[in-house]
Amino acid sequence: MELNDVMRMTFSARDFTDEDVPDAVLHEILDTARFAPSGGNRQGNRVIIVRDPKTREGLAKCAEPAAKRYTAQVKAGESPWNSILPTTVTAEIAAATPPVDRLVDSFRLAPVVLVFVVDLKVVASMDKELDRVGVISGASIYPFVWNVLLCARQAGYGGTITTLAVAEEPAVQSLLSIPGDHAVAAVVPLGRPKKLLTKLRRNPVEDIAVRERFDGAPFEI
Repeated sequence: MELNDVMRMTFSARDFTDEDVPDAVLHEILDTARFAPSGGNRQGNRVIIVRDPKTREGLAKCAEPAAKRYTAQVKAGESPWNSILPTTVTAEIAAATPPVDRLVDSFRLAPVVLVFVVDLKVVASMDKELDRVGVISGASIYPFVWNVLLCARQAGYGGTITTLAVAEEPAVQSLLSIPGDHAVAAVVPLGRPKKLLTKLRRNPVEDIAVRERFDGAPFEI
């Protein structure tokens, strides 16, 4: 496929066949994806390749508490885990809410799970002094993560960026022997999707791009 086609057809895959992702294919994917940019080209990105069923089960367990809260907030009509809008869901309600299966089962069902980690010692977090949740550090890891998914789609495989397990980061760090100065950025189940989607729904350019200012005119041609 051409690059434009891959970009338009890389979807979030959570349902996989029993087919494995061979090491040779995964190595080729990572070998291409590693050319993603990072802040100062410091390349603090790391990826842990998890195939062991017990470890994948452990990752699913790490994701369950956040998945419960996510599910409870969706049921309450809220935007889950939002840093601006307050929640009405109590810790007790969240803990008692069974998580939607698709939020955690992909770790168990995928033949391989990739855990993406970034070395915080080499990240320039330009927003660390601002009074809001930090997002800038992600610029040094998420281009790599997305490159992996693009390359996987090109090869006929698929996955999705999940972050629920990060809410229990100390547990993930313990499970995978990740140093405390490395942040867990994404947990990506990867495999051969049961269905390859080719038409994705996204907002048009006119809805996301404006001229000159945030309240400027829509970018239309």
